[in-house]
Formats: sequence, C-alpha cells, structure tokens
Amino acid sequence: MFDELIARDRAVNWHPYSQMKTTQHIPIVSGKGAYLYAADGKAYLDAVSSWWVTIHGHAHPYIAERVYQQLLSLEQVIFAGFTHEPAIELGERLLKLLPSSQEKVFYSDNGSTAVEVALKMCIQYAHNQGQQKRKILAFKNSYHGDTFGAMSVSERGVWTAPFQDLLFDVLFIDPPSADNLASLTELIRKEAADIACFIYEPLVQGAGGMLMHRPEDLSALMKVCREEGVLLIQDEVFVGFGRTGTLFATDQLTEQPDVMCFSKGLTGGTMAMGITSCSEQLYQAFYQDEKRKAFFHGHSFTASPIACAASLASMDLLLKEDTLRNIQRIAKQHAAFATRLASNPGVEQVRQQGTILAFDWKAGETSYFNNIQVILYQRFMDRGIVLRPLGNTVYILPPYCISETALAGIYEAVLEELARWK
Repeated sequence: MFDELIARDRAVNWHPYSQMKTTQHIPIVSGKGAYLYAADGKAYLDAVSSWWVTIHGHAHPYIAERVYQQLLSLEQVIFAGFTHEPAIELGERLLKLLPSSQEKVFYSDNGSTAVEVALKMCIQYAHNQGQQKRKILAFKNSYHGDTFGAMSVSERGVWTAPFQDLLFDVLFIDPPSADNLASLTELIRKEAADIACFIYEPLVQGAGGMLMHRPEDLSALMKVCREEGVLLIQDEVFVGFGRTGTLFATDQLTEQPDVMCFSKGLTGGTMAMGITSCSEQLYQAFYQDEKRKAFFHGHSFTASPIACAASLASMDLLLKEDTLRNIQRIAKQHAAFATRLASNPGVEQVRQQGTILAFDWKAGETSYFNNIQVILYQRFMDRGIVLRPLGNTVYILPPYCISETALAGIYEAVLEELARWK
C-alpha cells in the first residue's frame, strides 16, 4: 500500500515547495494529537504543526463534531446578499479578542488572500478619498504569501525572480531596533505622503528564518506611522492564536493596527480560511451611497459555514484553561532548552518567542538552499520527528497538545544530532 500510494501520487500530484524530480512524499493515512501515521505504520511526531496550522493536534474530535453538525444544516451559501449565524458569531467573538481598533471582519480563503484583501483595502481607502498613495512599506526578509500582491510585499529572491517585472514597487526596511529607529523614522517621515500602508509580521518573521524583533521597538515604529497617517497592516497569519505566548502578538504591543490578517491556526488547521479585520475608520471610507466606492473583492467560499464552524470550535479549545496552560508550559520548556542550546558550539543565534524556538545550525553558508536542510530533515524523519528546517535554521513549533515528555524527546534528538554532526 505504501509504495502504491507513492506511485499513484507521483503520477498525478504536484506538491508545493518541492523539486518533484528529487523529492519523495510520504503517504499519511491518519493523525491523532501531535502524531501523524504513515501508510507503512510509522508514527511521526509533528514538531512543525503541519506548516504551523495544527494548533490543537490532528483529528481533534471536538472540531470534527462541530464541523459534522454544521454540514448537516448548512454547508455553503453565497456571502453576497446572504449571511449566516456561524459567520456572525465568529466575527463577534474574534473582535472581542482583538484590539479596540478592530471593528469589522472580511472573510477570504487563506493567509495570502487575507493579505491581498488588506493591501487592496488600504490602497482603495486612499483612492476613495481622492488620494493616490502607491507606495507600500514592508520589512526585509518578510513573507506574506505567494499570490502577486503578497509576493510583492515579501522578500525578493529565487522564489520571486520569474515574476520580478510583474511585482509592484515596495519600500523595504530593516526590522526596528534601538540602533536604527531614528533612521527609519526619518525615512518614513520623508516618504509618508506617498505610503498607503506599512505591512509587517509582528515579533517573528516566520519564513524569513524565524527572525525576531522586540515588541517595544515595533511599537515605536508603529507610533511613527500612526503620526504620519500611514495605515498599519499587522500580519498575524503565523503568529496569531497563541504562537507568541499571548493570544495575539498585538497583545504585547502598545500601538494598535488599522488592519489585521489571520489564517493558519484560525480553524485549528482543519481547513482553509482567511480573515482580514479592520478599523471603523477604514470601513467608513467604503460605506457610501456611491456604489463605486464599495470593496469589490470576494471568493466563492467567503465565510464558508463549515470553516466558520471549525474556527468557532478551535476558538473554544484555544480559550480553555488547559490550552492556555499548555502554551505557557511549552514556552517555559523552550526557554529552558534555549539556555542549554546557547552554549552548544554547533549552533548560533538561539532565539525564542512563546511556543516558537529557533536556532541556526553551524554549517557554512546561511541559505534556504544550503544542503543541510535536506540532510537534517531526513535525519529527523528517520527518528520519527517532523522538523522542516528553513535552510540551516531549525525551528520547533509543536501543537499545543504535545506532551512534556514528547517535547523533551525532540530536544534530546536535536542535541544528539548536533553531537553526531561533529
């Protein structure tokens, strides 16, 4: 069965971020909690939450039951001209958890589309007021998705090279620090009249290598943008729903965004969904008698009732005391292991934020295409652990349900592989 599934898969499927000629994809038949089970019977501990989405573990029965019940009543309805209670309730409950600046939600399909929506909102916000603001401000080494707008505001490189001439111009800046805040402030004040918005990953730049910056520095930069009338898009697609140790990264900031983007953990990893929330001030620029000022954007599955049901179930689980304790327990375990790692001669730049732990494996060139990625991935897979390094950056990002013992086992495997590398 195992080999047959591989053969059938290769005959029809094209996988993401894969050189299909040299990559084999393992058939997974089931999942439970923090584990995945392959067709050959082998168990894998999912230490990356299946691309950062599965926050409560696999095949959670509570989410499954809520989705099942929703399927029995309403599976889909066009969200233009209609509405439904799951979408209303999800908007109500999410907004209560967000900063007071967030007062409306717009549904889409995934993280990239949540970002596309946010960018279009900010650009049209200026347009609806008779302004032409065309510049976007973003961090270097950022990643916001793979659609064209999201690519444009992400780091340019090998991934975007074939499309370079089709991407719009973006003003890229370094993440803020005590050393560069003055120069960043000067740049923003100089360019502000032409900047529609500033989009950023708060506290942790995920795909860029789990790069981290301090909340006080980001807050200071946000304040400058606020003073200069630059709209703030906070991309919490990755860091939202507990990843940074608080429910949202915004909980650690003193400034509030105008727009926020969510996906990944939104449905507990059950299915695709995106949300873009925004301020009342932004919404009012579209709330006009003139139809041309409406926001003309939508998706076939906007506000999918079953995705809303999954999101509501995931939120129930997230707010449980057990889950909140697990988030803090994982953060403490990570912090203790980070201290052990810091003295290891085989690693550099140990960093941690909440349930996110990352470090750079000393192995020559720091690059996504460093061959160490393939080597380390396979070594950990051989141990039954799914770790997917970003080049030579190894990160541990487990579901919140992972046991203390299982997480400790990942740490020991890392230390053993570091010793073996010598």
